[in-house]
Amino acid sequence: MKFENLMLGCLFLACMAVCGLIFAAMVTTTSSSVQLAAHGRISTMLLAAPGNCALPPDGVICPRLAG
Repeated sequence: MKFENLMLGCLFLACMAVCGLIFAAMVTTTSSSVQLAAHGRISTMLLAAPGNCALPPDGVICPRLAG
């Protein structure tokens, strides 16, 4: 019985460690859009934007820039 309790305790600690590492990775990661917006250069943001509308043709209108 003590062996099973020890194994369950170790499994719990291992799961908590993995969950903690995943949570820390989610909290500390910054996406590329946030990094682009932080630099404040509109040309870089426009180059990273998709060239066509990514929405399905269900009546939703994609805004287009004039030019």
